[in-house]
Formats: sequence, structure tokens, C-alpha cells
Amino acid sequence: MKIALAQINYHIGNFESNKQKILDSVKKAEKEGADIVVFAELAVSGYPPRDFLEFRDFVNQCNDTLQEIAAACTETAAIIGVPTYNTEPKGKPLYNSAAFVYKGKVQQLIHKTLLPNYDIFDEYRYFEPNIKFETVSFKGKKLAVTICEDLWNVQDNPLYRINPMDHLIKQNPDMIINIAASPFNYKQAEIREDVLRKNALKYRLPLFYVNHVGAQTELLFDGGSLAMNSKGEVVREMAWFEEDFAVFDTGEVESAANIQAPQHPGAIARIHDALIMGIKNYFGKLGFNKAILGLSGGIDSAVTSVLAAKALGNENVYNVLLPSQYSSEHSVTDSLNLVKNLNMPHDIIPIKKSYDALDETLKPYFKNLPFNIAEENLQARIRGVILMALSNKFGYILLNTSNKSEAAVGYGTLYGDMNGGLSVLGDVYKTQVYQLARYINRENGIIPENIITKPPSAELRPGQKDTDSLPEYAILDTILYEYIENRKGPKEIVAMGYDKKLVDRILKMVNLNEYKRYQTPPILRVSTKAFGMGRRMPIVARYLS
Repeated sequence: MKIALAQINYHIGNFESNKQKILDSVKKAEKEGADIVVFAELAVSGYPPRDFLEFRDFVNQCNDTLQEIAAACTETAAIIGVPTYNTEPKGKPLYNSAAFVYKGKVQQLIHKTLLPNYDIFDEYRYFEPNIKFETVSFKGKKLAVTICEDLWNVQDNPLYRINPMDHLIKQNPDMIINIAASPFNYKQAEIREDVLRKNALKYRLPLFYVNHVGAQTELLFDGGSLAMNSKGEVVREMAWFEEDFAVFDTGEVESAANIQAPQHPGAIARIHDALIMGIKNYFGKLGFNKAILGLSGGIDSAVTSVLAAKALGNENVYNVLLPSQYSSEHSVTDSLNLVKNLNMPHDIIPIKKSYDALDETLKPYFKNLPFNIAEENLQARIRGVILMALSNKFGYILLNTSNKSEAAVGYGTLYGDMNGGLSVLGDVYKTQVYQLARYINRENGIIPENIITKPPSAELRPGQKDTDSLPEYAILDTILYEYIENRKGPKEIVAMGYDKKLVDRILKMVNLNEYKRYQTPPILRVSTKAFGMGRRMPIVARYLS
């Protein structure tokens, strides 16, 4: 049997576009002699549709679109992810389903059993879990069709009491087919491959896996669809971060010999490619093509600018230099060298006149109190006002340049440098930003060396350095990683050898600044625990604060 895997970049709620991409792949599968073509989880709607699923009109359009697709599947069968109605009198209103279509109609629906309800996943909010297990019989073969999480209960810490494949294996299937929506993080590929391998080995079956690719707001999908034989060997892995299509002969997959394990790029290379895809898709799916950002002469704005240029084209990234009376000369010259290297549009708009005007206006009301964070934040907010005005005037999306370290401890100004329509580096620690800069410069020095090597500074007062307020980033980021990603408490982190006062101070800053993160733009997710939808913390709380 020949199985085609269609790895597609879907667009949530864009039924016409999703339908056309699916139909194009069906035609391609027919042309290449495939018996069946497999599409990803919730392919018709895009993933995750979230509360669109509460609208009957949305679900009806999903099912109407499925019927149109099914009508075209006359010679080649297809497996397509789609939300369907639960017609039973009890339970959640919907199923997360895989539709098996052939000979112009839906022949069978397979429902998802294990519904993830952690981190960025919220499926039990909408879907009823499956309790009936049936293989799909097709051309003399039995297909064990599963949906993403249905294969994930083989890890050392199982979250569920049942395992769908334990039921399906009793029907003697010939292969496992898994349709998935597995979001990217820089560790996910190895974890995912290990999960799939455990299934192939446990059930002694070849496995065909198809994943989403592309960005859906903050969620990034890396693709990496694959075919694996019953010995757990990856016969072929499909492309990362781009659409792909491949046809596999099941016999050849199972008999393949001398297989080389896929070679994956390092974490920073993955983050680099994922962020470029995230920017490109965010703009493209919203119908925008031009970005604006404040270019400060620091490493965060420089890396953001380069990533945006790679995603949108150099000519579509407008860099605005906003020096104040406290800005160093090299901040301007370094920024000018960067825009020159990439031939990007730019302007210099000094903010001293605006600052002086507001300072004069506020002087009677500041009660002769000394210069402090109020005046520092005033500069950042003036920059925010200017950038948003230009964004409004010309229809640009403002890119936020804050990194994860800053966002974690609240080292940023609300309605100032925390402005933006999209946060590019909000899930990238400062130490990783430096690694990204080195990776960008691996072939030629796009980012001026001085931007990478000079001490980081907000330049909101004379001689200011980040280390005036924060510990060295190498120490800060390690402690933040243990708290945020690994969910370790203060005693556990101190036991690793860190100073108790420092740990308590950092964790307090993280928790006190939840209110700031609550108001930030969407953050492109590249880690195992990003700020945003996957990390839900109370604002008015006293834990560690």
C-alpha cells in the first residue's frame, strides 16, 4: 500500500484556503499513485481553533468543508482531522475526529481518546473523549488511526489511565497512522521521535506520522512528519518549518535497511528558523507585510531586526532610532551600521524635545522629587508613543524586542518598550539572544561586533548598565530556567549552589511582575514553558512575593 503524508501550513478558520490545499494534495497523491493521503489533526479548521469551537456556525463550516473534500476523494482515500458533533445525550458537544473518506463520502470517523489539558493544550474544554476503538479496514489492510496525544501515554510518567493502542492492537492492525498537531519547542523533535519509537517497538508495527507546519499566532509547528518501521527506525523524516509531501510504500518502509538516523540542527539553529517562520506567518495570515521597531543599538533590537528582515524582506522592516540625551554615540552608529549592512529603511527621531516638554508639564506635579524611575519610564513611553503613531499612520505592525529574561523579572516599561503587536524574543533568554546573534553572524558580520560585545544598557540615565539592577545574565538565566521551565522552588534552586538572597530576590521579581506580562503582546513560543497561554499565574498572589 502507498501512503502519502501531506504536511501543510493551515490557517485557522480559513476554510477555503485549507480546503484548496487539501484538495491539491489529494490530486497530487492520485497522480503519484498513492492509495491514501493523510492530513494533520484538525486540518480543516486549523489548530488550535480555541473558542471558535463554541460557535455552531464554525463547526458547521468545518463539516460542510469536509463534505466538499470527501466528494473529491473518489480514487484515493484520505484521513483528515476535523471537529465533529457528539450526538450522544451526555458529554461535551464535540469530538476531535479523524475522518476516513473514500469513494466520495465519509466512510468512518475515529475520535481522539486522550485529550491534553496542560501547558498550551486545552482540549477537554471542548471535546468528549472517545470510548470506542475500531481500526479502519482498507484494501485488505487494517489501519490503527490515532490522533496526536493518543500515542503519548507511553512515557515514564503516564498522564492517562488508558492507552488507545492497547485496545486497537487486539484487532491486529497492519500499521499505525497518527495525525498530529505537535507544537514546536527546541527540545520537542527528540521527545516526539522517542514517543513514536516506543509505540513502533511496543506494538511491532510501522508508523506513519503527519504533523502541522507553520505558525498560529504564538504557537509554532515545525513539521517533521515521518515514516518509521517496526524496529523504531526513522525511514524518512520530512522537512522542518516548511510544507512538504511524500509518498511511502509500506512494504519498502518495513524492509528498509542501513537506515541512518535523521540529523537535527542544534537548539539555536532551530530557534532561529522557528522565529523567522513565526514572524512570516503572523504577518502573512493577518494580511500585513511591513514591520516597524525601535532600533536601540542593543543586541535584542538588532537580532529582532535581522530576523524580521529574513522573514519579510529587508525593505519591509522600518528601523526607527530614538536617541535621548542619555544615549551613547555608539548606540546610534552601531544601529546605522546594522541598517546599512542589510539596506533597511530607517529614520532617526531624537526624543529630547518631547521629553523636555513632558518633564516641564509634570514638574509642578512631581513635587521637586529627585530623578528616578518615573523619568526613566517617561523616555521609554515617549518612544512607544512615536512607534505606535508611525504604526498607525502607515499600517505597520510594531515588533516588541524584549527578551525572556527581561520579561521574567519585569525589566521593561509598560506602554513603552513593552509595546508591540508581536513579541519576537519574549521566549528567548538573554544568553540565548547572544547565541542567536553569533549564529546570524556565522557566515558574515551582519550584526556589528560592538553590538554583541558591549555591556547591555537601557540608557535611561547616565552610565546605566543592566547589571545595576540585575545579576549577570548567565546566573540570572540559569535561575530563571530552573524556576520557569523546571518548576523548581527556592529551596531546590539554593540546593544547586545559588545564594539564597539572590534566589529569593529573583523569584520575587518574577512573581511580582506577572501583571506586566499579562499585558504583553503574543510571544512566539520556542521553549518548553513560555509566558502566555501555557503559563497561567494569578496576578494578586503572595507566593514567593
